[in-house]
Amino acid sequence: MSLISGRTAVVVSTARTGLAKSFRGKLNDTHGAALAGHAIKHAIARAGVSPEEVEDVFIGCGIPEGAAGWNVARNAALWAGCPVTTSGATINRFCSSGLQAVACASHSILVEGASVAIGGGVDSLSLCQPNWVKGVVTEKKLMQTYPALWMPMIDTADLVAQREAVSREDLDAYALQSQKRCAAAQQAGKFSDEIAPMQVTMKEVNKETKEISYKEAVCDSDDCNKPGTTLETLAALKPIMLDANPQVQPKPFKKGERKDANPTLPIPRAGFSKEMLVVFPT
Repeated sequence: MSLISGRTAVVVSTARTGLAKSFRGKLNDTHGAALAGHAIKHAIARAGVSPEEVEDVFIGCGIPEGAAGWNVARNAALWAGCPVTTSGATINRFCSSGLQAVACASHSILVEGASVAIGGGVDSLSLCQPNWVKGVVTEKKLMQTYPALWMPMIDTADLVAQREAVSREDLDAYALQSQKRCAAAQQAGKFSDEIAPMQVTMKEVNKETKEISYKEAVCDSDDCNKPGTTLETLAALKPIMLDANPQVQPKPFKKGERKDANPTLPIPRAGFSKEMLVVFPT
């Protein structure tokens, strides 16, 4: 296949949810199809097109199982109001899944002749990670030849830090810079136009009784960052895997500080915000 003569793919609009803490954040009980569908719906509206014009939806997903399974791209498209004639494809490349989805949307414009395509991403660690971690199944031959295929990300981070001689102090300084940039961007309202506020039902667990309750909430901002971070608070954090490996490099974050959202294309200025894209030909 070759490029269609005279065509250029352009990003026409973007939309995203806020980024919420996993397990105890506002999006901890929101289905993946709803997360992505909400962003798709608003991206379509911002582009000024009708859902019927969307020919294909590509959604990247790091854990495309459970609440983000069953071709979540197709399900999200329908949730957003697209007709059954709109196709959907879920793409898994782990951390680069959303970026690959955007590339696929562009490909459908440039090579396949689509008029409107959507590229984006979604993940819900709250709903998908617990069962996914328990269900990891290795393969005997690959485990003998390429055991790192099943290496957890925390271990790869330790390995890279040791291999490249990255000190704890370097990590803390970089983390502090990232926190300051994000806080400054939030205070200046840099992310406000990106986020489409979402009404959700949030699950709460009583720490003492373990009783589960639900309440209505609105996710209209990012809550994963810590604006009050200092070098002292970072230095006080204990390594996650120290008991298992005393030689590991301590990490500048706490276990559990992860996020649920509809992420896709990173915004370099802060490193936290990601978006759903509508792609047009020109």
